[in-house]
Amino acid sequence: MIEPFINVIIPTFNRSEELKRALKSVFAQDYPHFDVWVIDDGSTDNTPQVIEEFSTQKNLNYIKTENRGVSAARNTGILKSKGEWCAFLDSDDEWLPHKLSRQVEFIRKNPTIPLVHGEEIWIRNGKRVNQKKIHQKSGGYIFKRCLQLCLISPSAVIIKRDVLQKIEGFDEDFIVCEDYDLWLKMTSIYEVGFIKDPLIYKYGGHEDQLSRKFKAMDYWRVKAIDHILERGQLNKDDKLAAIEELKKKAEILLLGYKKHNNLENYKEVSDLYEKEWP
Repeated sequence: MIEPFINVIIPTFNRSEELKRALKSVFAQDYPHFDVWVIDDGSTDNTPQVIEEFSTQKNLNYIKTENRGVSAARNTGILKSKGEWCAFLDSDDEWLPHKLSRQVEFIRKNPTIPLVHGEEIWIRNGKRVNQKKIHQKSGGYIFKRCLQLCLISPSAVIIKRDVLQKIEGFDEDFIVCEDYDLWLKMTSIYEVGFIKDPLIYKYGGHEDQLSRKFKAMDYWRVKAIDHILERGQLNKDDKLAAIEELKKKAEILLLGYKKHNNLENYKEVSDLYEKEWP
């Protein structure tokens, strides 16, 4: 039996200590058929020195680029690597040792499913926290569930390369919510596999998290829903659900813009709220 080969893609920017932890978790995997692509998105810290610490790992590839954002970094990894499967790991997260082997076991049993994710252990400010019910993960055809918020973590995913190419990868215009946009494109077409056991430690609460820097995240989610509607590929029920969620999010945004006298994106969101799709 030919073992699936996996390209592990790690985007990073000025997170040298976290990157060290992430890399250790990858090289501790009990599944051996992978290589690693660290895409350094213009770091100015000692990231190159951390990479040097892992220089004996012959399957480690390091590419330094100008600072273009996490989407461009991930897309660079997708473009440069060649394996049938891609797995992403954010440099501030950590894999459990069985992460890849459990996913390979799943795809052997479910060869038609092109994406598999799994449960997460959340760590916030150094302490384990319980996920709320709204964040509960699942598999199947989950497009409607994915409209409300991002229910797939990039660090928990293994995904077929040809599918990533078909849905055109990560949108590099998105400053945040680029994963939400990708999962809408993905789940609007494909069934998703899910492993109920934890596969990763997902860390949060640190100052450089993009979700802490950008407050009006729903602005980007509204744009993502508009994009998926513009593709014209949704069935009738999914289309109606997408329009309903877009209008709900847009209405909340518009009220917030007025309340805080922040009208920079008001017209754009208002136009999307009033928009009609064929």
